[in-house]
Amino acid sequence: MVAFSRTLQTVLEKSQGTAARTLDRLPSFAQKSLVKILRYPHQYPELDPLIQCMMAAQLRQGNSGFVGEDVIRARKNFDLQMQSLKAKPTPVKRVEDLRLPLHSGTIFARHYHPAPNKKLPMLVYYHGGGFVVGSLDSHDEVCRLLAVHAKVQVLSIDYPLAPEASPIKLIQTCEDALAWVYQNRRQLKILKNRIAVAGDSAGGNISAVVSQRSAHKVYAPQAQLLLYPVVDFKSRHPSFYAYKEGLVLTSEDVDFVTHYYADTHQMALDDPIISPTYGKHDKLAPAFVITAGHDVLHDEGEIYAHKLRQRGVKVHYQEYGDQTHGFVNLTPVSYRAKKYVIEISKNFRKFWDKHA
Repeated sequence: MVAFSRTLQTVLEKSQGTAARTLDRLPSFAQKSLVKILRYPHQYPELDPLIQCMMAAQLRQGNSGFVGEDVIRARKNFDLQMQSLKAKPTPVKRVEDLRLPLHSGTIFARHYHPAPNKKLPMLVYYHGGGFVVGSLDSHDEVCRLLAVHAKVQVLSIDYPLAPEASPIKLIQTCEDALAWVYQNRRQLKILKNRIAVAGDSAGGNISAVVSQRSAHKVYAPQAQLLLYPVVDFKSRHPSFYAYKEGLVLTSEDVDFVTHYYADTHQMALDDPIISPTYGKHDKLAPAFVITAGHDVLHDEGEIYAHKLRQRGVKVHYQEYGDQTHGFVNLTPVSYRAKKYVIEISKNFRKFWDKHA
């Protein structure tokens, strides 16, 4: 026990990323012992012990959730946290920042191409962050892993954030970005016009909404990758109550996001522009839906996958039971999270190829 206490002290004195990588190298029994020493107050026995350690350390430092009353501070804190987790980035042959001159205004995007001399499919990626935080930098590593292991180009979109941008403005920008990709498919050397949308959390919501809104347009995506998406602002399912505290995304975060994204702009919570579970699900692109077992959003993601399947959409649904919301951002510090994201990337490409 004394040895564990010394280890704990050493770990907590390190930066968050270095500490987490140190914890990740410990055997699970040691991680579980540290969880007890840190007095993690929640009973999630099936949760990855590394995540339990990280959450326990955060709570010990007085931190909970990622959105608060001060939006500017939340953005700064989120960026700092993502920066602290960084490790050596996954190499991608070509990575360049672009300016997209859209109808809705000029925005930035980051283009990843693992094989610049080859024609490859394109994945238009919308980052997570509750529509309020997040950036090209915060989701850089996720996009790198997708590009390399799904063998696709990735264009990560720096869309305008709430509450400054309304859902109508935000979604229109994201749809315009998809249309821009389609219009520039030859210059971007996109294989056989194969364009898909993808995103995590809020980005999964955006992907689902854009897929619905563009379903009958020439630039409609051919596939959608939805990583633990938020799809239902109106309903509260059992997972919302089961995992509302002590994890990456809390019920309080959901309330803040609802306020900034919906209430501030007088949006009805069942409006399909923010809650795609209430939208039209006919003739949508094949959907590859991922949920995390320990996540307030778990149930709505699973329900959405079932709704799509009932409307004749090709669906692959998979739950990562030992993970929590945000696990795709933990790949620089978690071997298990990285293994899962690589697996998702490869399986999504197989799914897309099968239904192309």
